[in-house]
Amino acid sequence: MKVLLLGGGAREHAIGWKMAKSPRTSLISLPGNPGLAELGPVVEGVSATDVGAVAAIADQQDIDLVVVGPEAPLAAGVIDALTRRGVRAFGPSRAAARLESSKSFAKTIMERAGVPTAAAGVFTNREPAIEYLEKRTGPFVVKADGLAAGKGVLVTEDLHEARAWVDRCLSGDFEEAGYTIVIEDYLAGPEVSVFALCDGKTAVPLQPARDYKRLGERDQGPNTGGMGCYSPVEDLPDGLVDWTLDHVMGPVLQQMETAGTPYRGFLYAGLVLTEAGPRVLEFNCRLGDPETQVVLPLLEDDLVEVILACLDGKAHTLDLTWSDDAAVDVVLAAAGYPESPRRGDPISGVATAAAVPGVLVFQAGTVRQEGTLKTYGGRVINVVGTGASLPEARHRAYAAAQAIEFAGKQYRPDIAGKSKGT
Repeated sequence: MKVLLLGGGAREHAIGWKMAKSPRTSLISLPGNPGLAELGPVVEGVSATDVGAVAAIADQQDIDLVVVGPEAPLAAGVIDALTRRGVRAFGPSRAAARLESSKSFAKTIMERAGVPTAAAGVFTNREPAIEYLEKRTGPFVVKADGLAAGKGVLVTEDLHEARAWVDRCLSGDFEEAGYTIVIEDYLAGPEVSVFALCDGKTAVPLQPARDYKRLGERDQGPNTGGMGCYSPVEDLPDGLVDWTLDHVMGPVLQQMETAGTPYRGFLYAGLVLTEAGPRVLEFNCRLGDPETQVVLPLLEDDLVEVILACLDGKAHTLDLTWSDDAAVDVVLAAAGYPESPRRGDPISGVATAAAVPGVLVFQAGTVRQEGTLKTYGGRVINVVGTGASLPEARHRAYAAAQAIEFAGKQYRPDIAGKSKGT
């Protein structure tokens, strides 16, 4: 079976690594990365958001299955384009992907489905937005409605800063993504990521994970795409996954089907465990990055077969099996990340790190130039340690992370350091 994987980050490297373990899978990646190139051919020079080109390539190369990693191709309608050509693809349609590409749409769906979430207002004009803000108490949460590469959200105690963010969004700093804004109440409490595979009617849960968004130790510094994570999460309320299926994902799938946009693909619910109970912070129409890098190594089932079952409408027949091990992911970031990551620094020690027992190395912002692996993005490499306990997995991850070197390397020293049992 020829499988085309769209994307080129560490999440996609982890997905590709897992799918390549399927005995009947031949993997092709677009655009891929140097790590994915070790698993199979990569298609260079084509953007995953060029949906017409992607569909044509899938057709020409007799691809049996397309799996989408990042959100941008989904929002651009790549699933629709592939479906029109008769190519099987796992992911939501462009209309269904609005659960992530439009925060106001997601709020509407949650309201109709009775999903607990933060109260919010949606605005396209400055005056009513500012008036709404001034009636709230901090922290203030202001979000660009659309996809803004993870940069469209502000959480602040400063009303003046919140007003300025409204102006920044509506003035076009985030282009079309910011012309509509969502102002919502702040949700206080620990966060957890819950994932599922969906076939339009049924959601099959994956193991939860917890990630770390701030750049520095003890959650200091700017927000990032994620500096590390771990799984399993041991301090969750009893029955949280079942609660999420019954009160979040199930009702949302039903609402999406009723609206004529059935949801098929990976679905992520970001939950905040507030004193009043779990609340949905956001949806993503994909697996999380870096959470995928710790969840998939613990999944004992064949990921390709699981995806095919969902495409056949048989998600209800799946009963996934999980390892008793733990996994900890430490992200190595480039100098200048997240504001202005530096490119072109040579990377050494990847093979040494990957040779550490119980360690996986997933590449993200890397490029191979003239035979040398170099930095090419903000989050450069993910080092994942696995072991019989979180402390063991954590020790392995950090031991391997220290073997990888490049100028200006940044990483958090406290991933999984506050979790129970560490």
